[in-house]
Amino acid sequence: MDTTRLGSSGLVVSRVALGCMSFGDTSQMPWALDRDAAEPIFKQALELGITFWDTANIYGHGTSEEIVGQAIRDYTSREDIVLATKLFSKMSDSPGGSGLSRRAVLEQVDASLTRLGTDYIDLYQIHRFDPDTPVEETMEALHDVVKSGKVRYIGASSMYAWQFAKLQSAAELHGWTTFISMQDQYNLLMREEEREMFGLLADQGVGSIPWSPLAAGRVARPWGEQGTERAQSNPDTDFAGRPLFLDSDRAVVDAVQRIAESRGVSMAQVALAWVLRNPVVTAPIVGATKEHHLADAVAALDIELTDDETGALEEHYVTRQPTYF
Repeated sequence: MDTTRLGSSGLVVSRVALGCMSFGDTSQMPWALDRDAAEPIFKQALELGITFWDTANIYGHGTSEEIVGQAIRDYTSREDIVLATKLFSKMSDSPGGSGLSRRAVLEQVDASLTRLGTDYIDLYQIHRFDPDTPVEETMEALHDVVKSGKVRYIGASSMYAWQFAKLQSAAELHGWTTFISMQDQYNLLMREEEREMFGLLADQGVGSIPWSPLAAGRVARPWGEQGTERAQSNPDTDFAGRPLFLDSDRAVVDAVQRIAESRGVSMAQVALAWVLRNPVVTAPIVGATKEHHLADAVAALDIELTDDETGALEEHYVTRQPTYF
Protein backbone atom coordinates (compact mmCIF):
# COMPACT_ATOMS: atom_id res chain seq x y z
CA MET A 1 0.00 0.00 0.00
CA ASP A 2 1.28 3.43 -0.95
CA THR A 3 1.30 6.13 1.71
CA THR A 4 1.34 9.89 1.38
CA ARG A 5 1.08 13.02 3.49
CA LEU A 6 -2.38 14.48 4.00
CA GLY A 7 -2.17 17.84 2.29
CA SER A 8 0.92 19.76 3.32
CA SER A 9 0.73 18.42 6.87
CA GLY A 10 3.11 15.86 8.31
CA LEU A 11 0.36 13.28 8.81
CA VAL A 12 1.11 10.14 6.78
CA VAL A 13 -1.93 8.15 5.60
CA SER A 14 -2.59 5.16 3.38
CA ARG A 15 -3.50 6.11 -0.19
CA VAL A 16 -6.92 4.50 0.31
CA ALA A 17 -9.12 5.13 3.36
CA LEU A 18 -11.59 2.68 4.87
CA GLY A 19 -15.02 4.28 5.16
CA CYS A 20 -16.87 2.98 8.21
CA MET A 21 -20.39 4.25 7.57
CA SER A 22 -21.41 0.68 6.73
CA PHE A 23 -20.66 -0.58 10.23
CA GLY A 24 -23.25 -0.17 12.96
CA ASP A 25 -26.44 -1.26 14.64
CA THR A 26 -28.48 -3.30 12.16
CA SER A 27 -31.72 -2.33 13.92
CA GLN A 28 -31.12 1.24 12.74
CA MET A 29 -29.54 0.40 9.39
CA PRO A 30 -30.67 -2.99 7.99
CA TRP A 31 -27.86 -2.94 5.41
CA ALA A 32 -25.12 -2.32 8.00
CA LEU A 33 -22.55 -4.81 9.21
CA ASP A 34 -22.49 -5.48 12.93
CA ARG A 35 -19.30 -6.17 14.85
CA ASP A 36 -19.02 -9.83 13.83
CA ALA A 37 -19.89 -9.22 10.18
CA ALA A 38 -17.43 -6.33 9.98
CA GLU A 39 -14.51 -8.39 11.34
CA PRO A 40 -13.29 -9.74 7.96
CA ILE A 41 -13.42 -6.25 6.43
CA PHE A 42 -11.18 -4.80 9.12
CA LYS A 43 -8.78 -7.73 8.86
CA GLN A 44 -8.63 -7.41 5.08
CA ALA A 45 -8.00 -3.67 5.35
CA LEU A 46 -5.04 -4.33 7.62
CA GLU A 47 -3.68 -7.05 5.33
CA LEU A 48 -3.86 -4.62 2.41
CA GLY A 49 -2.20 -1.83 4.38
CA ILE A 50 -5.29 0.37 4.61
CA THR A 51 -4.66 2.01 7.97
CA PHE A 52 -6.58 5.28 7.48
CA TRP A 53 -10.07 4.65 8.94
CA ASP A 54 -12.88 7.20 8.78
CA THR A 55 -16.12 7.22 10.76
CA ALA A 56 -18.49 9.79 12.32
CA ASN A 57 -20.53 10.17 15.46
CA ILE A 58 -23.78 10.06 13.47
CA TYR A 59 -22.98 6.77 11.69
CA GLY A 60 -25.26 4.25 13.34
CA HIS A 61 -25.87 6.94 15.96
CA GLY A 62 -22.55 6.18 17.63
CA THR A 63 -22.43 2.45 16.99
CA SER A 64 -19.99 2.76 14.09
CA GLU A 65 -17.49 4.46 16.39
CA GLU A 66 -17.96 1.69 18.95
CA ILE A 67 -17.32 -1.02 16.35
CA VAL A 68 -14.29 0.80 14.93
CA GLY A 69 -12.81 1.29 18.37
CA GLN A 70 -13.28 -2.36 19.24
CA ALA A 71 -11.71 -3.44 15.93
CA ILE A 72 -8.60 -1.41 16.71
CA ARG A 73 -8.29 -3.10 20.09
CA ASP A 74 -8.96 -6.58 18.68
CA TYR A 75 -6.97 -6.63 15.45
CA THR A 76 -4.25 -3.97 15.57
CA SER A 77 -2.76 -1.30 17.80
CA ARG A 78 -3.84 2.30 18.19
CA GLU A 79 -0.52 3.75 17.04
CA ASP A 80 -0.79 1.87 13.72
CA ILE A 81 -4.11 3.45 12.73
CA VAL A 82 -4.87 6.97 11.54
CA LEU A 83 -8.32 7.41 13.07
CA ALA A 84 -10.76 10.01 11.77
CA THR A 85 -14.25 10.90 12.92
CA LYS A 86 -16.71 13.78 12.58
CA LEU A 87 -19.28 15.90 14.37
CA PHE A 88 -22.21 18.15 13.42
CA SER A 89 -25.32 16.02 12.97
CA LYS A 90 -27.93 15.64 15.69
CA MET A 91 -26.94 13.17 18.40
CA SER A 92 -29.39 14.42 21.03
CA ASP A 93 -31.83 17.24 21.79
CA SER A 94 -29.46 18.87 24.28
CA PRO A 95 -27.80 22.24 23.50
CA GLY A 96 -24.55 20.42 22.73
CA GLY A 97 -26.17 17.58 20.84
CA SER A 98 -25.62 18.96 17.35
CA GLY A 99 -24.00 21.74 15.38
CA LEU A 100 -20.60 23.38 15.83
CA SER A 101 -21.01 25.55 18.91
CA ARG A 102 -18.24 25.52 21.50
CA ARG A 103 -20.41 23.39 23.75
CA ALA A 104 -21.12 20.92 20.94
CA VAL A 105 -17.46 20.59 19.97
CA LEU A 106 -16.32 19.99 23.55
CA GLU A 107 -19.15 17.57 24.36
CA GLN A 108 -19.06 15.61 21.12
CA VAL A 109 -15.31 15.08 21.07
CA ASP A 110 -15.49 13.54 24.54
CA ALA A 111 -18.42 11.35 23.53
CA SER A 112 -16.54 10.13 20.43
CA LEU A 113 -13.42 9.40 22.46
CA THR A 114 -15.49 7.30 24.86
CA ARG A 115 -17.16 5.30 22.08
CA LEU A 116 -13.88 4.80 20.24
CA GLY A 117 -12.11 3.75 23.43
CA THR A 118 -9.12 6.01 22.81
CA ASP A 119 -7.66 9.16 24.31
CA TYR A 120 -7.01 10.93 21.02
CA ILE A 121 -8.41 11.32 17.51
CA ASP A 122 -5.97 11.79 14.63
CA LEU A 123 -8.32 13.75 12.37
CA TYR A 124 -11.42 15.46 13.78
CA GLN A 125 -13.71 16.79 11.07
CA ILE A 126 -16.72 19.08 10.94
CA HIS A 127 -19.32 17.17 8.92
CA ARG A 128 -21.04 20.28 7.53
CA PHE A 129 -20.92 24.08 7.80
CA ASP A 130 -23.00 25.47 10.68
CA PRO A 131 -24.69 28.74 9.61
CA ASP A 132 -26.00 29.30 13.14
CA THR A 133 -22.60 29.47 14.88
CA PRO A 134 -19.93 32.16 14.35
CA VAL A 135 -16.93 30.69 12.55
CA GLU A 136 -14.65 32.14 15.24
CA GLU A 137 -16.47 30.16 17.93
CA THR A 138 -16.11 26.91 16.01
CA MET A 139 -12.46 27.37 15.05
CA GLU A 140 -11.36 28.42 18.55
CA ALA A 141 -13.11 25.39 20.05
CA LEU A 142 -11.42 23.09 17.53
CA HIS A 143 -8.09 24.73 18.30
CA ASP A 144 -8.66 24.12 22.01
CA VAL A 145 -9.34 20.39 21.56
CA VAL A 146 -6.12 20.15 19.55
CA LYS A 147 -4.17 21.94 22.27
CA SER A 148 -5.75 19.70 24.91
CA GLY A 149 -4.24 16.66 23.17
CA LYS A 150 -7.61 15.08 22.41
CA VAL A 151 -7.23 15.78 18.67
CA ARG A 152 -4.09 15.81 16.49
CA TYR A 153 -5.41 17.48 13.30
CA ILE A 154 -8.69 18.95 12.07
CA GLY A 155 -10.56 18.68 8.79
CA ALA A 156 -13.83 19.73 7.18
CA SER A 157 -16.43 18.12 4.93
CA SER A 158 -19.11 18.96 2.35
CA MET A 159 -19.47 22.72 2.07
CA TYR A 160 -19.08 25.56 -0.39
CA ALA A 161 -15.60 26.86 -1.07
CA TRP A 162 -16.45 30.29 0.37
CA GLN A 163 -17.57 28.67 3.64
CA PHE A 164 -14.37 26.68 3.91
CA ALA A 165 -12.30 29.79 3.12
CA LYS A 166 -14.18 31.75 5.80
CA LEU A 167 -13.39 29.13 8.45
CA GLN A 168 -9.74 28.89 7.43
CA SER A 169 -9.36 32.66 7.38
CA ALA A 170 -10.75 32.99 10.91
CA ALA A 171 -8.23 30.42 12.18
CA GLU A 172 -5.30 32.04 10.38
CA LEU A 173 -6.26 35.51 11.60
CA HIS A 174 -6.25 34.40 15.25
CA GLY A 175 -3.34 31.97 15.07
CA TRP A 176 -5.55 28.94 15.63
CA THR A 177 -5.23 25.45 14.14
CA THR A 178 -6.26 25.25 10.48
CA PHE A 179 -7.80 22.41 8.50
CA ILE A 180 -5.50 19.97 6.72
CA SER A 181 -8.21 18.10 4.81
CA MET A 182 -11.52 18.43 3.03
CA GLN A 183 -13.82 15.42 2.78
CA ASP A 184 -15.90 16.17 -0.29
CA GLN A 185 -18.15 14.23 -2.63
CA TYR A 186 -16.16 13.53 -5.77
CA ASN A 187 -16.68 10.93 -8.46
CA LEU A 188 -17.36 10.66 -12.19
CA LEU A 189 -21.00 11.64 -11.63
CA MET A 190 -20.30 14.50 -9.18
CA ARG A 191 -17.44 16.77 -10.25
CA GLU A 192 -18.60 20.12 -8.91
CA GLU A 193 -15.60 20.37 -6.57
CA GLU A 194 -13.42 20.96 -9.64
CA ARG A 195 -14.99 24.40 -10.11
CA GLU A 196 -13.82 26.19 -6.95
CA MET A 197 -12.98 23.90 -4.06
CA PHE A 198 -10.10 21.98 -5.62
CA GLY A 199 -8.31 25.16 -6.65
CA LEU A 200 -8.65 26.48 -3.11
CA LEU A 201 -7.35 23.24 -1.62
CA ALA A 202 -4.34 23.19 -3.95
CA ASP A 203 -3.53 26.80 -3.12
CA GLN A 204 -3.72 26.21 0.65
CA GLY A 205 -2.03 22.82 0.73
CA VAL A 206 -5.15 21.02 1.94
CA GLY A 207 -5.71 17.39 0.96
CA SER A 208 -8.95 16.01 -0.45
CA ILE A 209 -10.31 12.72 0.91
CA PRO A 210 -13.37 12.16 -1.29
CA TRP A 211 -16.43 10.33 -0.05
CA SER A 212 -18.58 8.24 -2.41
CA PRO A 213 -15.80 7.91 -5.02
CA LEU A 214 -17.94 5.27 -6.79
CA ALA A 215 -21.16 7.34 -6.68
CA ALA A 216 -22.86 4.86 -4.34
CA GLY A 217 -21.78 2.08 -6.69
CA ARG A 218 -23.41 3.60 -9.78
CA VAL A 219 -20.12 3.70 -11.70
CA ALA A 220 -19.04 0.26 -10.46
CA ARG A 221 -21.73 -1.72 -12.31
CA PRO A 222 -23.44 -1.57 -15.73
CA TRP A 223 -26.24 0.95 -16.07
CA GLY A 224 -29.51 -0.44 -14.70
CA GLU A 225 -27.93 -3.35 -12.86
CA GLN A 226 -29.20 -3.73 -9.32
CA GLY A 227 -26.76 -2.73 -6.61
CA THR A 228 -26.27 -3.65 -2.96
CA GLU A 229 -29.01 -3.51 -0.33
CA ARG A 230 -27.53 -0.24 0.91
CA ALA A 231 -27.52 1.25 -2.60
CA GLN A 232 -31.11 0.18 -3.13
CA SER A 233 -32.19 1.79 0.15
CA ASN A 234 -30.58 5.13 -0.73
CA PRO A 235 -32.90 7.74 -2.26
CA ASP A 236 -32.23 9.09 -5.75
CA THR A 237 -32.83 12.64 -4.53
CA ASP A 238 -31.08 14.84 -1.98
CA PHE A 239 -32.68 16.47 1.06
CA ALA A 240 -34.14 19.22 -1.14
CA GLY A 241 -35.68 16.74 -3.55
CA ARG A 242 -33.11 17.39 -6.28
CA PRO A 243 -32.04 14.37 -8.38
CA LEU A 244 -28.69 12.84 -7.43
CA PHE A 245 -28.39 11.03 -10.74
CA LEU A 246 -29.35 12.11 -14.26
CA ASP A 247 -30.32 10.17 -17.38
CA SER A 248 -27.16 11.57 -19.00
CA ASP A 249 -25.09 9.65 -16.44
CA ARG A 250 -25.67 6.50 -18.45
CA ALA A 251 -23.12 7.64 -21.05
CA VAL A 252 -20.51 8.08 -18.31
CA VAL A 253 -21.22 4.65 -16.82
CA ASP A 254 -21.12 3.08 -20.28
CA ALA A 255 -17.67 4.62 -20.85
CA VAL A 256 -16.44 3.14 -17.56
CA GLN A 257 -17.76 -0.26 -18.64
CA ARG A 258 -16.07 -0.10 -22.06
CA ILE A 259 -12.69 0.85 -20.61
CA ALA A 260 -12.92 -1.77 -17.88
CA GLU A 261 -13.75 -4.48 -20.41
CA SER A 262 -10.94 -3.44 -22.73
CA ARG A 263 -8.45 -3.55 -19.86
CA GLY A 264 -9.83 -6.72 -18.30
CA VAL A 265 -10.41 -5.05 -14.92
CA SER A 266 -13.46 -4.17 -12.86
CA MET A 267 -15.46 -0.98 -13.41
CA ALA A 268 -14.70 0.04 -9.82
CA GLN A 269 -10.97 -0.01 -10.54
CA VAL A 270 -11.38 2.29 -13.54
CA ALA A 271 -13.64 4.73 -11.68
CA LEU A 272 -11.31 4.88 -8.68
CA ALA A 273 -8.26 5.28 -10.90
CA TRP A 274 -9.93 8.36 -12.36
CA VAL A 275 -10.49 9.84 -8.87
CA LEU A 276 -6.91 9.09 -7.84
CA ARG A 277 -5.62 10.77 -10.99
CA ASN A 278 -6.52 14.22 -9.62
CA PRO A 279 -3.41 15.66 -7.92
CA VAL A 280 -5.37 17.27 -5.06
CA VAL A 281 -6.86 13.89 -4.04
CA THR A 282 -4.98 12.28 -1.16
CA ALA A 283 -7.05 9.20 -0.37
CA PRO A 284 -10.56 8.27 -1.54
CA ILE A 285 -12.76 6.87 1.21
CA VAL A 286 -14.03 3.44 0.23
CA GLY A 287 -16.96 1.99 2.13
CA ALA A 288 -16.68 -1.80 2.06
CA THR A 289 -19.20 -4.52 2.79
CA LYS A 290 -17.64 -7.22 0.60
CA GLU A 291 -14.06 -8.39 0.13
CA HIS A 292 -13.77 -7.27 -3.48
CA HIS A 293 -14.54 -3.65 -2.55
CA LEU A 294 -11.17 -3.11 -0.87
CA ALA A 295 -9.32 -5.35 -3.32
CA ASP A 296 -10.61 -3.22 -6.21
CA ALA A 297 -9.60 -0.03 -4.41
CA VAL A 298 -6.03 -1.18 -3.92
CA ALA A 299 -5.79 -2.50 -7.50
CA ALA A 300 -6.88 0.93 -8.78
CA LEU A 301 -3.62 2.39 -7.48
CA ASP A 302 -1.75 0.56 -10.25
CA ILE A 303 -3.96 1.77 -13.10
CA GLU A 304 -2.77 4.75 -15.12
CA LEU A 305 -5.49 5.98 -17.44
CA THR A 306 -4.48 7.37 -20.81
CA ASP A 307 -5.52 10.83 -21.92
CA ASP A 308 -7.95 9.28 -24.39
CA GLU A 309 -9.53 7.13 -21.69
CA THR A 310 -9.80 10.10 -19.36
CA GLY A 311 -11.45 12.14 -22.09
CA ALA A 312 -13.97 9.38 -22.75
CA LEU A 313 -14.83 9.22 -19.04
CA GLU A 314 -15.26 12.98 -18.72
CA GLU A 315 -16.92 14.08 -21.97
CA HIS A 316 -20.53 13.29 -21.04
CA TYR A 317 -20.58 14.86 -17.57
CA VAL A 318 -23.52 17.19 -16.89
CA THR A 319 -23.32 19.73 -14.07
CA ARG A 320 -25.62 19.43 -11.05
CA GLN A 321 -26.18 20.93 -7.61
CA PRO A 322 -23.75 19.72 -4.92
CA THR A 323 -25.41 17.90 -2.01
CA TYR A 324 -24.00 19.91 0.89
CA PHE A 325 -27.21 19.90 2.93
